[in-house]
Amino acid sequence: MLSIRSRCWLCRQPLSLMRHGLCSCCLRHLPARPPCCPRCGLPAGETRTPCGRCLQRPPPWQRLVFVGDYVTPLSGLVKRFKFHRAPELAPALARLLLLRWQQARREQYLNRPDLILAVPLHATRCWRRGYNQSDLLARPLARWLGCAYRPAALRRVRKTALQQRLSASARRRNLQRAFACTVPVAGRHIALVDDVVTTGSTVSEIASLLRRQGAASVQIWCVSRTLYCHGNGRIITDYRSQLLS
Repeated sequence: MLSIRSRCWLCRQPLSLMRHGLCSCCLRHLPARPPCCPRCGLPAGETRTPCGRCLQRPPPWQRLVFVGDYVTPLSGLVKRFKFHRAPELAPALARLLLLRWQQARREQYLNRPDLILAVPLHATRCWRRGYNQSDLLARPLARWLGCAYRPAALRRVRKTALQQRLSASARRRNLQRAFACTVPVAGRHIALVDDVVTTGSTVSEIASLLRRQGAASVQIWCVSRTLYCHGNGRIITDYRSQLLS
């Protein structure tokens, strides 16, 4: 019988545990995150209490948990997973997110969610891509944590323009009334899973919807959080100025 050994997605060396996706060496050498606000996820001097931006204008979620900044090599993995038809990367990225959430739970005493939801794609975009990347991340997380997962709970009811080239204010306008929740969430602690959070417009719109429908708390889980200006400084600058306005 022919056996095929799995290889690390980064260094391409054979893995002892193929389901991990990344070897222990590459895992140790992922870029360290700077001190970040536990609520908005942006760089801050204190990691246990909300930053001044969040005290002045708190986002509609309670905690944001992410693996790292949207830089190499994490950004390369996310782009390959999202845009180059590599759904097999989902378990490896989900495992990174699980490890980060477990660390955040020990440090910040996070609630274990009652329900995990994934940021939805519009049906047309999902059909073209072949899958919803957030859904593929949420499924193993729900299984590993023993949490309920409702893949059809959130729907994108209006097709929107692509977010990548829009400013922060245009992103918010673009997403107004774009989502609907079809399951009862009153009194439940919810984790909302996305692949990348840039300005937070998408997760903010969904978190606001969930809170209006009575959710007790909302945590945002994502693989990458854009911390600095990577090619579009206007977006991050707009976002920070709006938090402080």
